[in-house]
Amino acid sequence: MSYYSADELHALGVQCGERVRISKKASLYGIERMRFGSDVRIDDFCVLSAGEGGIVIGNHIHIAVYSALIGRGKIIIGDFANISSRVSIYSSSDDYSGEYMTNPTVPEQYTGVIHADVVIGAHVIIGSGSVILPGVVLGEGCAIGALSLVRHDCDEFEIYVGVPAVRKSVRERALLDRAREFLANKKS
Repeated sequence: MSYYSADELHALGVQCGERVRISKKASLYGIERMRFGSDVRIDDFCVLSAGEGGIVIGNHIHIAVYSALIGRGKIIIGDFANISSRVSIYSSSDDYSGEYMTNPTVPEQYTGVIHADVVIGAHVIIGSGSVILPGVVLGEGCAIGALSLVRHDCDEFEIYVGVPAVRKSVRERALLDRAREFLANKKS
């Protein structure tokens, strides 16, 4: 993978911490409304399109190939979250009821687009092919199984799977101890 250098990211106007690796094959729209923490990796063919709300990405974040973060609402990704390949996170969505027209070529007064912030908590993992819809809050440490459709908030340290995603079981919290140890050793 070919990544932008720190100087190239700065020249593009990217607001970021240290050790940020963004593939040169990723697409970034609304870059002035994006902020990246440190130790972030964004792989090939990802699309980040920041609307008015912007995109805020924490520290130690991986966004795998072909993932998309799109919409007018704010998208926040907490520290140590992992976005697997082909995940789509939307902070905007068309109204599918038939009451309104859809698609971005139609003037806004004829569409019923819904915009709502999305918050991905720290230590969340989202499995491949999953879709997160506008307004969803994924609580700290929750896990979303592959190919899930998340329409509603998910509680901390719970595992959700399916279409629509439903609670399956509890997720262990041992990773919090490992994170504290990692951060303590990193500072030494």
